[in-house]
Amino acid sequence: MAGHSKWANIQHRKGRQDAARSKLFSKLSKEITVAAKMGDPDPDKNPRLRLAVKEAKSNSVPKDVIDRAIKKSVAGEGDDYEEIRYEGYGPNGVAVIVEAMTDNRNRTASTVRSTFSKNGGNLGETGSVGFMFERKGEVVYPAAAGDADAIFEAAIEAGAEDVESSDDGHIIWCADTDLNDVSNALEAALGESESTKLVWKPTTTTELGLEDMQKLMKLVDALEDDDDVQRVTTNFDASDEVMAQL
Repeated sequence: MAGHSKWANIQHRKGRQDAARSKLFSKLSKEITVAAKMGDPDPDKNPRLRLAVKEAKSNSVPKDVIDRAIKKSVAGEGDDYEEIRYEGYGPNGVAVIVEAMTDNRNRTASTVRSTFSKNGGNLGETGSVGFMFERKGEVVYPAAAGDADAIFEAAIEAGAEDVESSDDGHIIWCADTDLNDVSNALEAALGESESTKLVWKPTTTTELGLEDMQKLMKLVDALEDDDDVQRVTTNFDASDEVMAQL
């Protein structure tokens, strides 16, 4: 699915300044604390926590930060966060899903709503765009992990559903409920992944031109800048020419 991998490349090329890095660490730590609070603080006995720790490590979060986030949950510290999903529309009707973790539902809803309207989008009702996505497990490996055939074979053996290989690397898809088992099997066969997480995978995409892509990036950046927002997913697609101009 072109939109997803292209967006990941945009984010990568933009690079992350220290402030953005610190914000990312904070969001990943929050997910670890919530996952540990909801289940066992031992990652081996808590699949959600194990995936959260794995994702944090793949983003170079230091071990002491990860340990501190787990200890926070054991000590009963930290706020009680609620997970909320918002759905809306960006430029040219592109679908946007915003996943948030908040200790103040009203504050987050108000901020997300105003961010949409200030950036040419609008917040919809729950379910207004969700039907255009499927909840999937996504495991990413670098191109150096193996050729397309070898990765495909390992992925099917691990219980995955599909693989997308390109010069940038390999994206392995599986059912959301199988992500823990599939990622463990892949790790045994291929080593540590670059990224392992649950995502919203678009089933239909919206083609955007350069101007609309620039507007969409502005909207996504503004949403991701909110401390309560964990992840933003869209169903854009764009030509190679448009991506090159960006």
